Amino acid sequence: MHSYFSKLIFIPLLLLASSSSTASGMPVDHGNPSVTTPCADPGKPPVLKCGLAPGAIFDDKGRLWVAWAFAGHVYVNHSDDKGKSFSPPVVVNRIPEAISAHGENRPKIGIDGDGRVFISWTMPLEKKYTGHVRFSRSLDGGEHFSDPVTVNDNLEITGHRFEAMGINDRGDIYIAWLDKRDRLKAKREGKDYPGAALYYALSDDHGASFHPNVKILDNTCECCRVVMDMDVDQFPVVMWRNIYDRNTRDHALVKFVEKNKAGRPVRVSYDYWKIDACPHHGPAISISDDGVYHLVWFDNAPERHGLFYAQSRDKARSFSEPVNFGKYESTASHPHVLSLGQKVYVAWREYDGKRNTIHLMRSSNGGLSWNETRLLAETDGESDYPFLLASGFSVYLYWQTQNEGFRLLTVDGVE
Repeated sequence: MHSYFSKLIFIPLLLLASSSSTASGMPVDHGNPSVTTPCADPGKPPVLKCGLAPGAIFDDKGRLWVAWAFAGHVYVNHSDDKGKSFSPPVVVNRIPEAISAHGENRPKIGIDGDGRVFISWTMPLEKKYTGHVRFSRSLDGGEHFSDPVTVNDNLEITGHRFEAMGINDRGDIYIAWLDKRDRLKAKREGKDYPGAALYYALSDDHGASFHPNVKILDNTCECCRVVMDMDVDQFPVVMWRNIYDRNTRDHALVKFVEKNKAGRPVRVSYDYWKIDACPHHGPAISISDDGVYHLVWFDNAPERHGLFYAQSRDKARSFSEPVNFGKYESTASHPHVLSLGQKVYVAWREYDGKRNTIHLMRSSNGGLSWNETRLLAETDGESDYPFLLASGFSVYLYWQTQNEGFRLLTVDGVE
């Protein structure tokens, strides 16, 4: 592996996100397809190739499920042949609404052990940087979905966005998000309030209702994705970009210590990226079956910049020395991580000025050492971020691109 700590100018990344209107005239975040492609017309029938910011998961039977946005709706379909063909899409929200559908904020999908399907997303509001966290469920295997509900119990026109959703083996549903209700309150009182806050809500009745919202802490970065995974005790661990001091934006995580109680947040990274702006570049987390936390993130501080991997073997009481990976000069970005036993996989995107490329590195000893980086996929057009997922003992990567659409790539066997 290589380290890239030279002081280079960071080239802005291509983002598959813009703001426009749906056929219903509603604002919605979506991609930027060429006007010469069928995906440019939101009046066309929904197809996954034209879907925006898909989220995918395998269920216990090996069926691949995908949730994606198109023209003011979230759709869900599935594949029983590893993405070669898909079922007809099923609409989640029958009444169109604005949907955040970009790299950092996309529809999420989860499935419990009894086959219930759960969907969350953010609905942008009329005012910029505002939104509500939305939720819907299917009790019949994805054939029909309930009318969406708003999870945040504060309904002011402010930010409730960038949600993460997780379902544990007991069927408890956790949703955590970035919330600006306290910032709005501070503004009314003439007080300063940097960033947002981290809130969560729990459902322990299969999504029929949610407990009252709970704040975990104040002063998070307000525009980077929140991520979540379940520890071996089936309590969630949440990771996000936090604000330290005034504008140092490093990463933090929190482990739940009881079913409905978060523990003490701890700082993960000490890169000291000072920026009074939104990086739009969140982390990723995967917890292995032996309880090791595997973490990846991006920072752009003068001395420590690029992509980093670290792990914790003691429930976040301490962390390994971060390992720098990827080519900074090729805008290495948006890493994802997946652990499967002692195997750990890390994928990320790079851009060489002409092509978006996906790169992979793998560890066979729990992240203690890594093989050489390999090129996994490439495209000449715009592209989404890469995401890793597992089915049984097999590992896959999905990637939505403008030219090829939804791609499910087999990662197993890459040496």
